Amino acid sequence: MPLPEIPVIDIGPSLSGSERTRRRLAKQAGAACETVGFLIIANHGLSWALIERAFAVSAEFFELPLEEKLNYRPDEPLKPRGYASFRSKNLGKTLGQETPPDLREQFFLGPLEADPERYAGFPGAARFYSANLWPTQPAAYREVFTELYVEMEALAARLMGLFALALELPEAHFADKIDHHFSTLTSNNYPDPPDDVAPGQLRTGAHTDFGSLTILAINDAPGGLQVELPGRGWCDVSPPPETLVVNLGDMVARWTGDRWRSTLHRVVNPPADAGIGTRRQSIAYFLHPNYDARVSCLPGCQRPGETPKYPPILAGEHMREKLERRVVA
Repeated sequence: MPLPEIPVIDIGPSLSGSERTRRRLAKQAGAACETVGFLIIANHGLSWALIERAFAVSAEFFELPLEEKLNYRPDEPLKPRGYASFRSKNLGKTLGQETPPDLREQFFLGPLEADPERYAGFPGAARFYSANLWPTQPAAYREVFTELYVEMEALAARLMGLFALALELPEAHFADKIDHHFSTLTSNNYPDPPDDVAPGQLRTGAHTDFGSLTILAINDAPGGLQVELPGRGWCDVSPPPETLVVNLGDMVARWTGDRWRSTLHRVVNPPADAGIGTRRQSIAYFLHPNYDARVSCLPGCQRPGETPKYPPILAGEHMREKLERRVVA
């Protein structure tokens, strides 16, 4: 059998096509989810000009002096809001690995109209529904990322509908599990590597994503995303122009009893001889379900009498456990 590759799927027909068309696309997406856990989507409906503006204002922010950026740190390290400085996160630790901190800095946004009172009875939930921290420089940051968050939110819901069809569930199966989501929109900056890179230290250590799915926009620069594919090892991901990378997170793997893959990936350093000018950016939307969404094996993903591979867990509890491991002490 041929070894798996990351497919490019044109999802444009899902916007206006018939149910039959959506089921055809869902079948393609489902095959990718089962074999690779990654897919690349074309004709996704997002404005690429908007994505380029988001890259531009992000670059302006990350070029600010460190003391200015530190004004936007959250008030506690597990809160996915605001600025996270260089080497302050360690994704390898989420898998129990003893690796050096990641060589990147980030800026996190959450739901635009968060309602922390909805989950007041859940300890720790408030951090996932807290107010955003908006930079005052550049002036366009809030406008651009507000628009992008709305577009990513809608695209993620469309993709979850296709995933439901692929799992032979009603298209709206996940709708009431993501209608009060705590998704984050994250801008990632990977500067030219410093002189003191430790052995095994990467731009982002090997990890799986925590939530339901991730939508990723990438700019082109040396040293980038790699995915561990069955039978092929670590493979570079180089999406065609104006396409988006989509990958599954741990919650979908749990929902499907690992029938679908939450695949290991990492961001590697540029070649040693690349010199300066290897800075890289990405923008990721992480769809995290409602805090109280129950993540347990879906119908059709478990044989009769079979014990579920994972115990049920609330989406928010799963996220908290992962974030606690990621923070650099």
